[in-house]
Amino acid sequence: MRATNTPLARSDDGRSFVVADASGSGLIAGSLVIVSGGGERQLALVEERSESQPVRLRGRLIGVLGDGALDTARSHPFDEGTVEEVDAATIEMLHTTTGALLEVGRNLTEPGGPAKLLPHRFNRHTFWCGQSGSGKTYALGVVLEQLVAHTALPVVIFDPNSDFVRLGELNPGASGPTAEGLAQRDIRVLRPRGEGDTGLRARFLDMNLPSKAAVLRLDPVADRDEYNTLIHLQEIVSVGDIGQLLPMIQAAQGSGNSHPLADRIENLGVLDWEVWAGDQPAVTDVVGQRPDATVLDLGGFSTPEQQLVVALSLLDDLWDRREERRPVLLVIDEAHNLCSPRLDSPLAVAVRERIVQIAAEGRKFGLWLLLSTQRPSKVHPSILSQCDNLALMKMTSPVDLAELGTYFGYAPASLLARSPWFRQGEALFAGGFVPTPSLVKMNSRLTPEGGSDVRVPLR
Repeated sequence: MRATNTPLARSDDGRSFVVADASGSGLIAGSLVIVSGGGERQLALVEERSESQPVRLRGRLIGVLGDGALDTARSHPFDEGTVEEVDAATIEMLHTTTGALLEVGRNLTEPGGPAKLLPHRFNRHTFWCGQSGSGKTYALGVVLEQLVAHTALPVVIFDPNSDFVRLGELNPGASGPTAEGLAQRDIRVLRPRGEGDTGLRARFLDMNLPSKAAVLRLDPVADRDEYNTLIHLQEIVSVGDIGQLLPMIQAAQGSGNSHPLADRIENLGVLDWEVWAGDQPAVTDVVGQRPDATVLDLGGFSTPEQQLVVALSLLDDLWDRREERRPVLLVIDEAHNLCSPRLDSPLAVAVRERIVQIAAEGRKFGLWLLLSTQRPSKVHPSILSQCDNLALMKMTSPVDLAELGTYFGYAPASLLARSPWFRQGEALFAGGFVPTPSLVKMNSRLTPEGGSDVRVPLR
């Protein structure tokens, strides 16, 4: 006879299961279990535990367990099956079967053990979210260290707060395969006013016509004369940079009078921006070499428009070369700076619309996004809806959690609801890049965080 407190499960569709009475069981949402029924053992995930009596469980079937292997392509219905907790060996089998190699932390749900992500599923867009103080940027660094050390996927990091500029350095005492891998990688940090290949620059004449117009705040109808001048100039000016345009504009005007387009360039102060490459390498040149990681230290520019120029120049170039199908992961930290639905300047709108296009169509060309921000409402919904991976850290706003539940239906509602009680450094991972939705305590960084919090001085 079975013990009276052994839960019994039932599956009518071969995809999900229910336990009508789990009284006395310690299983909670997020628990991995083995269901034995219909002559086979199946791995399953508990997604919901009711608070009513009797306690009910509901979850999804993951695959059939065999001799040392897990068949995730197969699951089947059953009328009655016993439910038992998994052991560490079964979790390791899950990791091996799915190809989960990137160890980013420890599972918070019993039986614990390492939490691993699937590197090959970063070929889908990822949304990383957590309120201020949740440890979001630090935790993102843990994942980036793993990606750079253990994959050949080039990573480009849009870094507005200099948080990742020390990704090429190791903390004292850092050791192990990940540290060894990072030490061997080609990690470049580009900064405003940097010398040679370390400078973060864009080349105006390499930008397409709509992007040039956005830089100069030109509308093709409202500013049709100036816009038309720009059209004809780009047909004859193919070398140098924006500084070479002024003499040609003034020459075209004749009679010594100033041309409205020249006035516009001077009034906007565009010629004084330190972002222009001139005869120096541009960001497109460096990223075109596909280093293992390229950190764009955007925060050092004297004006926010120059951050947008760099972003637009690079994103346009990657999109124009998309048919080359050279994979790259575009990590946009503080994504609201580039992706907010509230941005309204011509330059900001151009950047956002290019990211919207990459989100919708870039996946098949190897242009993959990882967007990190504090709230889902800070990212344009057309971008958010294309994300197949979710990393959620502490989030106390019911409105934000409800919005996440709408966009990310693959994340169990019961696990999303635990986010307000996450401690710093704890996260929910869901979607294709994790074997099953998991609650995780992130590992420590192996590299220094560039923009850590300022401490309150004490007497």
